[in-house]
Amino acid sequence: MIHPHTELQFISGEMGYGVVATQLIPKGTITWVQDELDIVLTSAQIEKMGDFYKDILDIYTFRNNKGDHVLCWDHGKYVNHSFKSNCLTTPYDFEIAIRDIYPGEQLTDDYGYLNISRPFRAVHEGTKRQVVYPDDLLKYHGKWDRLIAEAFNHILEVDQPLREILPEETLKKIKNIHKGKEELESILSCYFPGRGK
Repeated sequence: MIHPHTELQFISGEMGYGVVATQLIPKGTITWVQDELDIVLTSAQIEKMGDFYKDILDIYTFRNNKGDHVLCWDHGKYVNHSFKSNCLTTPYDFEIAIRDIYPGEQLTDDYGYLNISRPFRAVHEGTKRQVVYPDDLLKYHGKWDRLIAEAFNHILEVDQPLREILPEETLKKIKNIHKGKEELESILSCYFPGRGK
């Protein structure tokens, strides 16, 4: 489930639709949680489908570390890629804002950690990286880990509208990490090594 203070908006002909903040979403806010309504499909299930469905799933799903395809039931599936993303995923089935996201600003992910099956050239943003590669998670996990850790410092200080759908085990883990009783797991654990299959 995507953060409730967002809406779907048309961004451009090149990007299509995107998810835009309707209120300030402070750094450390959980912006998306994989919930019970999201559809999780195995590669075997998708193989049995026709090309029509495969094409849709190729656009709107991401792969988890087990290689399963996750299809968000709400407008979370429209979060666009950015090399300067303001959200990052965590190994706990939720994403976090790594900086303040202002009203009217898109929520963005770096698709480099979504276990894509093939490279793609992204919209030019003036960054050195211009292509997203299937192994980007192996290259950039250290940088992303630092950004996530910094955002985690604020996770218990900001309003969390998605708190009620977090599993109790995840809430306990968040508190333990925040108190220093448990280490924050690396985003590298989200990597699916067989992503091209």
